Amino acid sequence: MAMGKYSRVDGRKSSKWCSTVTIVVFVGLCLVGVWMLMSSSGVAAPNSDVPAQEPKEVKQKVVEIFSKQYEDISGDLPEDTGKEEHPESSQDESTSNVEDSQNLLENVEGKNESEEDSKREAETDEDAKSEDNKSNSGDRESNSEGGESNSGDGDSNPSGEDKRMSETETSTNEQQESEDSPSESTSNPDGGESKTDVDSSVEEDQSKDQASNEGFPAGAQSEILKETTADSGAWSTQAAESQSEKESQKSPLSKDQNGYKWKLCNVTAGPDYIPCLDNVQVIKKLPSTNHYEHRERHCPDEAPTCLVPLPEGYKQPVRWPRSREQIWYSNVPHTKLADVKGHQNWVKVSGDHLTFPGGGTQFKHGALHYIDFIQKSLSKIAWGNRTRVILDVGCGVASFGGYLFDRDVLAMSLAPKDEHEAQVQFALERGIPAISAVMGTKRLPFPSKVFDVVHCARCRVPWHIEGGKLLLELNRVLRPGGYFVWSATPVYQKLPEDVGIWKAMSELTKSMCWELLVVNNDKLNQVGVAIYRKPMSNQCYEKREQNEPPLCKEDDDPDAVWNVQLQACMHKVPVGASDRGKQLPKPWPLRLGKPPYWLTSSQVGVYGKAAPEDFTADYEHWQRVVSTSYLNGLGIDWSSVRNVMDMRAVYGGFAAALRDLKVWVMNVVTIDSPDTLPLIYERGLFGIYHDWCESFSTYPRSYDLVHADHVFSNLKKRCKLEAVIAEVDRILRPEGKLIVRDSVETIAEVEKMAKSLQWKIRLTYSNDSEGLLCVQKTLWRPTEKETIFSAIA
Repeated sequence: MAMGKYSRVDGRKSSKWCSTVTIVVFVGLCLVGVWMLMSSSGVAAPNSDVPAQEPKEVKQKVVEIFSKQYEDISGDLPEDTGKEEHPESSQDESTSNVEDSQNLLENVEGKNESEEDSKREAETDEDAKSEDNKSNSGDRESNSEGGESNSGDGDSNPSGEDKRMSETETSTNEQQESEDSPSESTSNPDGGESKTDVDSSVEEDQSKDQASNEGFPAGAQSEILKETTADSGAWSTQAAESQSEKESQKSPLSKDQNGYKWKLCNVTAGPDYIPCLDNVQVIKKLPSTNHYEHRERHCPDEAPTCLVPLPEGYKQPVRWPRSREQIWYSNVPHTKLADVKGHQNWVKVSGDHLTFPGGGTQFKHGALHYIDFIQKSLSKIAWGNRTRVILDVGCGVASFGGYLFDRDVLAMSLAPKDEHEAQVQFALERGIPAISAVMGTKRLPFPSKVFDVVHCARCRVPWHIEGGKLLLELNRVLRPGGYFVWSATPVYQKLPEDVGIWKAMSELTKSMCWELLVVNNDKLNQVGVAIYRKPMSNQCYEKREQNEPPLCKEDDDPDAVWNVQLQACMHKVPVGASDRGKQLPKPWPLRLGKPPYWLTSSQVGVYGKAAPEDFTADYEHWQRVVSTSYLNGLGIDWSSVRNVMDMRAVYGGFAAALRDLKVWVMNVVTIDSPDTLPLIYERGLFGIYHDWCESFSTYPRSYDLVHADHVFSNLKKRCKLEAVIAEVDRILRPEGKLIVRDSVETIAEVEKMAKSLQWKIRLTYSNDSEGLLCVQKTLWRPTEKETIFSAIA
């Protein structure tokens, strides 16, 4: 019994002990479970920060997607560019992948760091407030989340964990929005804007990660890329500035996009300001204006960095060819010329338009009749065949050049600024090439022996005075065998003054060995025309009894024109079989794509090859770039493009590639680069010498598109890049496009300035050290003004 009793007592003790052990084990398991939950949460937070751990992989993925999209519309690509095995699935997923990757990259790249820092601090504060609310709610899940945020690494760096989690949540939300709203990269047919969307977040790293080279020559074309190296070598020898001066020029470029303080130019000329032609203070001090010195270039000591204002009510220009007949009055609000020349059918005011009936002083009944009259007077002129590039002196509103497009002829039209109010501005607004220039004291900015015809219709130039100095300048630019077409009152009127001028001109042209081929009268317009031909040999010069006008000295370079004074002398005609000017160029359009006879294999081209091979490679390169990238890959509506500027033309390949479009291209050869401008003319194109450290001789808002191929990287060695961009802004129309091909560093600088100008970034692309940028000017103008005292009357 006793044993039984004790036995029952031990059983009860064992039962209590078991219960205790069970409770302890249960509590322990709960604690372990809580610890495991806390541990798993502590590990999850860093794992969720994908961008922080694998930025390179994400960037590369976005670059690959952009590469595939750009590959579809770019033909100037590397031949070894890899392609996807399953393009269909890639295209289906491209939208979400691009948006995902872009959002992730935005957290990694650190673009606009100040904005990101402030955004993250705000998110951290919001998270902290949220956690306080959760810890007080009594909800188990909320307490658990609060415990995770305060445990482990969270205690040592709470702000860092909260920041990463906030970024991940933001990226997730943005990803969901992108899935709900498809990216433009799949909906935009021309592809221009879509690439900008992707590239806006990866442009700074593409130069390192990108494996392909869209928009740039590769493979067999790779030699063209050497142009950068070739020109860099030449420019580096001219970089004589001190290191401190270079740094001072670069200092504005180190600012962020809000660091540029653009101001509006406060000048007397207002919206028509041309810095080198409106230097009022210098013009006032000129000792004489008898030779039109006041219409020549007088650039300010420092190129302005202010922006030219827009005319009130400015509108997008009327498109070609309708612009030849009418333009918006608000864009060029000048009526004086209509009052003075309206009766000659130059220009008339018609409501909110200015209309151009196509007439002129010598062709009141239309330019086309006058053009055909010249052809009938001398059939050998052969518009659009033998005659392709002409110079029209004293062009007025350039109706003669405007209607020569119908005959496949390019006319370089020039007239002095304000001699007839806004005449050159009218021409450019109409879509007709023209520059503000004058036959004054300096040589024209063109090479020698390049124009097929020089034309003057009542151009008011006294050719016969001072030994014929001005006519001798025409002789310089006129090619041997070329024609001078002169339509003026001395040709067909018998007033004493006209008779005297005709006699003086007859003596002068005879002493210059020009042959008078024909004098003909147009009964409809009641005017006459005299056509002369320049000799193709030196025989006449050698047989002259008197050396008047004298022949120029042997060491006088006829192609040296930048700020060179006029001389009353003549250059001999070339005599060597391979000399330029010895033969006439091939008929148009055969002359466009073939190297001229005087470009020999013994000469070294700009890019280091034999000159003819260099020329051909450049021609093929730009044909490829324009047809496969520019026409389709930039989202440009080319029907809205008429006036085009190539800031560094080299051989004129870019202009040649645009031949089939209804555009004209002003090819610029800078004064510090190889003198290839004669070759451009020989191709049947035209251009001008210029120094981009100074303003161009054109009105504001002249061009629809400006092309800059490796221009800015060279210019910033000796100019203030901010001033050059301000000049581009001046000559570019609102909604006009700027295409830049340059080093990645320069592309980044130009893009920052473009953003500060409120321009639209249409495309940024880079590969290795080379970049491509396409931006679009807007109507934005600053409100703060800067007075340019040199331009105040």
